[in-house]
Amino acid sequence: MNRSFEAQASLINMKELTSHMKAVSFHLFFSLLVSVTLLLGAASAQNTRATLTAEDYAQWERLASRAEDVIDRALASTGALEALRDQIDDARTQFSDGRLANAARIATLRDQIAALGPEPADGITEPEEIATRRAELAAQLRAQEAPGFAATEAFQRAGGLIGEIDQIIASRQTEAFFNLERGAINVANWLPAIDALNKYSDQVSTEVERAFDTETERAALRSNSVPIALYLIVAAVLLLRAGRWIERGKAALLPSQDTPKGRAISFFASFIRMALPLVGLILIGRALELAGLSGIRLTALIDTLLPIGIAILAARWLGILVFPKGDAHRVVLDLDASVRAKARRQTLGLALLYSVATLLNVLQNTGEGVAEYVSVLTFPVIALAGIVLIRLALTVLRAARAAAEGNEDIPVLTRALRLIAKIVIIVGITAPALSLVGYSTAAHLLIWPTIISLGLWALLAALQSLIEDIFAWVTQRDEDAGDALIPTLIGIVLWVLATPVFALIWGVRWATLTELWSSFLNGVSIGGTVISPTNFITFAIVFAIGYTITRLLQGVLRNSVLPKTRLDSGGKNAILSGAGYIGFFIAALVAITLAGIDLSGLAIVAGALSVGIGFGLQTIVSNFVSGIILLIERPIKLGDWISVGSVSGYVRDISVRSTRIETFDRQDVIVPNADLIAGVVTNYTLGNTTGRVIVPVGVAYGTDTRRVEGILKEIAESHPMVLLNPGPAVVFQGFGADSLDFEIRAFLRDVNWMMSVKSDMNHSIAERFVKEGIEIPFAQRDVWLRNPEALSTQEPSS
Repeated sequence: MNRSFEAQASLINMKELTSHMKAVSFHLFFSLLVSVTLLLGAASAQNTRATLTAEDYAQWERLASRAEDVIDRALASTGALEALRDQIDDARTQFSDGRLANAARIATLRDQIAALGPEPADGITEPEEIATRRAELAAQLRAQEAPGFAATEAFQRAGGLIGEIDQIIASRQTEAFFNLERGAINVANWLPAIDALNKYSDQVSTEVERAFDTETERAALRSNSVPIALYLIVAAVLLLRAGRWIERGKAALLPSQDTPKGRAISFFASFIRMALPLVGLILIGRALELAGLSGIRLTALIDTLLPIGIAILAARWLGILVFPKGDAHRVVLDLDASVRAKARRQTLGLALLYSVATLLNVLQNTGEGVAEYVSVLTFPVIALAGIVLIRLALTVLRAARAAAEGNEDIPVLTRALRLIAKIVIIVGITAPALSLVGYSTAAHLLIWPTIISLGLWALLAALQSLIEDIFAWVTQRDEDAGDALIPTLIGIVLWVLATPVFALIWGVRWATLTELWSSFLNGVSIGGTVISPTNFITFAIVFAIGYTITRLLQGVLRNSVLPKTRLDSGGKNAILSGAGYIGFFIAALVAITLAGIDLSGLAIVAGALSVGIGFGLQTIVSNFVSGIILLIERPIKLGDWISVGSVSGYVRDISVRSTRIETFDRQDVIVPNADLIAGVVTNYTLGNTTGRVIVPVGVAYGTDTRRVEGILKEIAESHPMVLLNPGPAVVFQGFGADSLDFEIRAFLRDVNWMMSVKSDMNHSIAERFVKEGIEIPFAQRDVWLRNPEALSTQEPSS
């Protein structure tokens, strides 16, 4: 196997990197659409099962036998293996659908067999009619299950063959990575490499001359001269003038770009400015095709024109986004204008070097003798790319260090930039060293994916800034748009969608990603039950519908039905809470059923975990059950004034786990429901709001007690909140140390006004006692010294 064949059989070379670069934007914006399509396809697959015929299995047997022979020989090229794998994967998809053939009929037969009851134990004779019917149903069940068993066997065989092919390709990929070629470190390889390059240029010149060698070809060129000229003129306008026109139009429409609206429109304008020259490159390629330029080498060079243009224009665009020219844009790094200009040039330089490497890859695949010296030819390109990478990384590293200087809490973005810059510096040193000694493939697989990954990272950062600007534009929140939840969540989704793109850039095959995605869609088996994303999506949608219906029902009960009843607030709250619990339970049950989740298969797992969960969550379960009891028994209800231990206040909310009590200090105290059920609770307003108030008062010794009793009773009866049946009472409590003690004991219409009534009565007592000349005493004490003469004659201590 010569070096040309090895270069063509290499799994990830410069051509694949170019295709990965073209696929970056495509996969980034369409990954979500593909995912939703696959999920919807999987969800509807049960209703669109294809019937597999004997001819299908015969074709599969021929394909599988041929695949096994190819795998055993291991001589096929990587492209042939990939094509064979695609055929097997298509067949596996068909068998995957066939595994659930006759699923509805099989379920019916199993229900019929289960209806006959369990089979009798040994020694017990079953009635003949039931035994005959059981045998008939069992035979029908085996016949209905046979297609599914056959499809399952073929599905497993296809999966095994795909795994073997992937293993062969992975081993070749590893071998190509460590393949040692002619290195630039050997000076003797330089002249042959230059000769091979000159020979290739002569071959291209020969193909150009052959394109116009005959009169027929020249006549075809003359006949196509008008469209060729038109294509070239339009392409020249798009390449040379379109950008300036867009800038002028943007400046006319947006006098100020330092606003979210201005930045968002500037982003789209810059994207159009990048896209229009690409259209010009496509037109140039079309003009060259019409001119009759054909041949292996010319065609390959023309086909490379668009990828090179994408690389250069995208790098220029991303460089302006990350390192903008003006200060009216969001910046990822806080750099001076001169430093940003240098960084833009370095970014464009990387794109130009990548374009040169792409051209050398074309030479490697289409030129005779070039593949033997490709590592020598690409070494200067990789070395220059490494130098530019290091300089760019040092610029970013200095900016990140300056941003972190003096800050105790370094932002995550700054830390990430510092880490990325250090990794890039290591790559910029390692890749040229590998290319110098001859490990060209390893050098390519190290440096170019790094550059493309940096470009993708810059694109994601620019898109994140665009999302923040659009959010600020819509919500008029320019200052804190970056800290808002919605832009953050959208940014996370973008990074998740970009994950497979990063994997493609770094050499992961698309087939590997689709295999992982298929495994993900097929689900995970837990306790004999397969749970897939389709199950989760179905469950989420059905439960969301049930949740919405439950909330609507609660709203109708709260606003239309319950106000027309005579229930108190506690009864209304109990009905609303009970309706919510029942609705959520039914929604979850229906969602589980429609999602096809078999909970019986999880019974063993749930049983094993129930003991540990029971011990760990017994307090939560106790509070939950207590909450149900509170709603049914209703010893307390919303608005009640209760006392639990040292906490006293109004009940504001009764939830599943706890009850919220608002104290008189406007503090919310969360009390577990179990404490309300098992403990002692004082409810001042359980049956009604009637309650008693006690107002103590003391008068001086020698006061007429009957007169005081009459005055106090008159004050109590005159208050509007005091009930006259039973009427208030005045109690002469006894003889205190300093006063004659009385108490007013009165029942109030609403005990919630207790403190206010007590205050009013105290005011009235003070006013009447002053008017009646009744004294309210206060404590007085006389201090007697037993031996004061001893204190006066005592000598002071030294």
